[in-house]
Amino acid sequence: MFIFGHIGITLGIVYSVTYFLAHLHPEKRFPIDYRWVAFGALLPDMIDKPLGRIVLAETIGSGRIFAHTLLFGILLAFAGYSLYRRTEDSKLFVLAGASFCHILEDQVWKSPAVLFWPLSGWSFPRDHIYGNFFEYLTVVFSHAYNPAYTGVFTSEIIGFCITALFVGSYTRQKFPGIKDGVKV
Repeated sequence: MFIFGHIGITLGIVYSVTYFLAHLHPEKRFPIDYRWVAFGALLPDMIDKPLGRIVLAETIGSGRIFAHTLLFGILLAFAGYSLYRRTEDSKLFVLAGASFCHILEDQVWKSPAVLFWPLSGWSFPRDHIYGNFFEYLTVVFSHAYNPAYTGVFTSEIIGFCITALFVGSYTRQKFPGIKDGVKV
């Protein structure tokens, strides 16, 4: 999965859960700032890709390290819950949920050494994509937008469509005088 896959699918999951909870408990409000959802959907990669593929490339050489672990998700959720209990600010809690969605979307359970780090040992498995960071990005981009790699390509298309729906809905709410790109 790549940028649109992570953002769009996570937006869809969070929106669906929020919609379900609002109907289950109509007396409660579940305000979500979807910008934090989008940020959280990319957070594990924003931390791990530069750290593991550039800074620690010689020793770790992987883009799925600390922020792709269950420990990271639990610590972020705990911090978010603590902040919410003190200030009723849900941003960090939303960020934790979106980051956890990222881990699920990456299917990190297929790599238990990463998911259960450090319980399963202190080392991380190396990526199967070698080379410098730019070679790595070239391979990732070519897989993400190539229909031959249907899993990644399909998630990108679905994510792009969901993201476009969110952007369209946001635009209509913020600028109610604009319809179909024309000011009325």
